[in-house]
Amino acid sequence: MQSYTIGQAARLLGVSPDTARRWADAGKVATHRDESGRRLIDGRDLAAFSVEIAQNGTGEDEPSVTSVRNAFPGIVTAVTLGDVAAQVEIQAGPHRLVSLLTREAVEELGLEVGMQATARVKATSVHVDRF
Repeated sequence: MQSYTIGQAARLLGVSPDTARRWADAGKVATHRDESGRRLIDGRDLAAFSVEIAQNGTGEDEPSVTSVRNAFPGIVTAVTLGDVAAQVEIQAGPHRLVSLLTREAVEELGLEVGMQATARVKATSVHVDRF
């Protein structure tokens, strides 16, 4: 499972690294340390936290975040596979994006909950890029 540094988590959540650090210090999201002492957040924990703050807010007055050129970097929060089609949900800061694509595309990208992805939106079509 992929883990994220405080800085990476902050970017995915659409907040400053200081805000992400405060949330970690307050126990709002669990962290662990790697071998070099950096604090990391498990991808599944970050995915769950991103959904929680998008639905319930954080209790803090944070400025809203907008996308640039219709690119929404975020974290995969759900993957539902059918026989042919698939549904992928990405939480990009306060934005929840849902994309319907082929099962083959999801498997080729290796998409799973907790990993970083970017939803690119043009008209009604959403394309998902894997990092």
